[in-house]
Amino acid sequence: QVQLVESGGGSVQAGGSLTLSCAGSGYTALRNCMGWFRQAPGKEREGVAAIFNGGSSTEYTDSVKGRFTISRDNAKNTVYLQMNSLKPADTANYYCATGCTYGGSWYRPSKYRYWGQGTQVTVSS
Repeated sequence: QVQLVESGGGSVQAGGSLTLSCAGSGYTALRNCMGWFRQAPGKEREGVAAIFNGGSSTEYTDSVKGRFTISRDNAKNTVYLQMNSLKPADTANYYCATGCTYGGSWYRPSKYRYWGQGTQVTVSS
């Protein structure tokens, strides 16, 4: 069983930065495909970024391109999400996920089998 634990969330002002971490444990702790998602109150969970193939390939949703960076440290079984130039619209609970199923788009939650408990990010104007 894979376990994922997110950390690093908090409250910042617009324009600020945060770095989220996702520590994995269990069988093949960090699978080849790792994703970060977020969910704001009353909204669907949306894909923010994903990293594949040991870190050689990344994907981002359009709204965070140029501001967020996903990376991984395989030795530490940890995936990071560096978030810069934060906006109030980035306010959400952020989740990491792994255990991708074959096929499907990286940004669809149904593609991932294992999820962390989430960490809250609040950006004030």
